[in-house]
Amino acid sequence: MRLFSAIVVCIVVILFIQAAKAPSYDIIIRQGTIYDGSGSKPFVADVGIRSDTIAFIGDLSSATAKTEIDAKGLSVAPGFINMLSMAERSLLMDGRSMSDIMQGVTLEVMGEGWSAGPVKRKSNKPVDSLWTTLDGYFKWQMKKGTSTNVASFVGATTIRNYVLGHANRKPTAAEQEQMNKLVQEAMEQGAMGVSTSLIYAPADFASTEEIISLASEAARYKGMYITHMRSESDNILKALNETFRVAREANIRAEIYHLKINHDRNWNKIEQVLEKIDSAQKAGLKITANMYPYAASNTALTARLPNWVQEGGAGEMRKRLKNPATRKKVLEEMRLGIPTKNSDPKSVVILGFRLDSLNKLYRGKRLDEVAAIHGKDADETLLDLLVKDRSPGAAVYHLQTEENVRRIFKQPYVSFGSDGASFSDAKIFDEWGTHPRAFGTFARAIGKYGREEKLVALEELVRRMTSLPATNLGIKDRGRLRIGYYADLAIFDAKEVIDRATYDEPKLYATGMRYVLVNGVPVLSDGAHTGAMPGRVVRGPGWRKK
Repeated sequence: MRLFSAIVVCIVVILFIQAAKAPSYDIIIRQGTIYDGSGSKPFVADVGIRSDTIAFIGDLSSATAKTEIDAKGLSVAPGFINMLSMAERSLLMDGRSMSDIMQGVTLEVMGEGWSAGPVKRKSNKPVDSLWTTLDGYFKWQMKKGTSTNVASFVGATTIRNYVLGHANRKPTAAEQEQMNKLVQEAMEQGAMGVSTSLIYAPADFASTEEIISLASEAARYKGMYITHMRSESDNILKALNETFRVAREANIRAEIYHLKINHDRNWNKIEQVLEKIDSAQKAGLKITANMYPYAASNTALTARLPNWVQEGGAGEMRKRLKNPATRKKVLEEMRLGIPTKNSDPKSVVILGFRLDSLNKLYRGKRLDEVAAIHGKDADETLLDLLVKDRSPGAAVYHLQTEENVRRIFKQPYVSFGSDGASFSDAKIFDEWGTHPRAFGTFARAIGKYGREEKLVALEELVRRMTSLPATNLGIKDRGRLRIGYYADLAIFDAKEVIDRATYDEPKLYATGMRYVLVNGVPVLSDGAHTGAMPGRVVRGPGWRKK
């Protein structure tokens, strides 16, 4: 009897010792199909997370954790990087970032031409506008809280406006030096690089030489130059040449925002566009691009106007549009197509105005329908509405071809960006019009073009949503499923992921995403947002911690 008791005690002690030696984690993700972000074939394994870090990938059958996630039959990937987020304001209003979290996005990269800083402020501005630098915006966002990580470029237009206002002229030598200094400061505050949006006023008032000067400053900090090119239509080849020149003369990596070709007369240029990019890469330039997988874009109604009329800002523009002689000149240029920006009014769908009275009449209608109601032709109607509404308006432009979308989608150097705010179903967003890309870009890429049309394998799509943009941006310790990397993860059912948002109903969440972790904290659990806001600022390679 004593012998039996001794044996039992020994067994208990051994089990206790083994349990004590068994590794313990905060979270274990069990038996998921791992897409590690490298583009390699997937494999089944467990993932162990301690605090904010991936601590182990392999067999954790003997390990324990405070929280366990059963990922059997699910895909486990690094969190997706949104290379073109317009969420600066929406995240301050609701930091949950629901429309992107529901797609697996864990990093919002903002600042397309315009950025949250640097900016001059008046003392009577509201509390949410108190910052004056990019770093100040980051700090305010962290004070508010966000579920996603955030990053930003510094906008060349923001820099230009800070120094020159909306003037259409070259900077003096002293002004260029001041602009360069602002880029330096933003880079040291963590900007990813410098961005342009050259198709719009006042951005297009900048010469190529001015842009090269700013990009050269970003290059000194190993930042990127990223651009909404001067043309995505008739002059797209010329615009590509300008992008390549900036990359070459500033010795900087360059990326093209939302690569596309507008207007049916230009669709056959797809071969030339792709060949030019390929040739530039072979010549040693580091050129990449991003896209949203839709054949329609979303921008302001002022995009239909010649840029010269917008000099000095919105107020000056409205004054000019009220002047009969100037209005006549504007209408003549619009009728001539400017020659690249105008489009068939049937291809333009109104998203919204500032005034509720106009929204009730015109939201969701094509521009030709709006013109019929208004009683004038489309161009005159547009000018009348811009003056009355005192806003740039917003519209969806159906100007691309689905075949070209597919061609661009298949390019290995193309990552993805929603080019939209990050929404929730909160009432504060009820009056915000949007394009379905804000709710569907990443889910559509995986579901429609990956799974259904089989254009690109899932492991390659994951690479292009994770390690490709992370590498391009110079981000360390994110974008891969690797031991020691931050635990930003997307766990989803690859057979079910799909976008639901449409042009008629653009605010429908994507489906198929099961869990999303940001810095080791679940923000999506079993398809539902947890309310957690563990997001951090992800700083660029030039960051100087102070």
